[in-house]
Amino acid sequence: QVQLVESGGGSVQSRGSLRLSCAASGTGLSIYSMGWFRQAPGKEREGVAVIGGDGFIVYEDSVQGRFAITRGNAKNMLYLQMNSLKPEDTAMYYCAAGVVGRWYLLLPREYNYWGQGTQVTVSS
Repeated sequence: QVQLVESGGGSVQSRGSLRLSCAASGTGLSIYSMGWFRQAPGKEREGVAVIGGDGFIVYEDSVQGRFAITRGNAKNMLYLQMNSLKPEDTAMYYCAAGVVGRWYLLLPREYNYWGQGTQVTVSS
């Protein structure tokens, strides 16, 4: 069993920055892929950035070059540095963990464990 708790969301103006954190607890964390997903009102949940269990990193196209995902050495912390934020980045952001193959890392349905979410609002 894995528990995930996000923090760091908030409101920021366009082109601003935020850093999200996710604290993970449980057993076997080192084998899990962990990542960030988001869901805007009226839209499906989508993958934003994920670190695979083997360290492979993948980003959704719209955040490539603006967001950076990192994981603590102890594998129990996950971060998302978000720069050059845009209004379209506004969403609830979730941390997730699961044993996921490389080709499926950005697919929300592949993940077993989810945090409660943290809201990110970007104003123009």
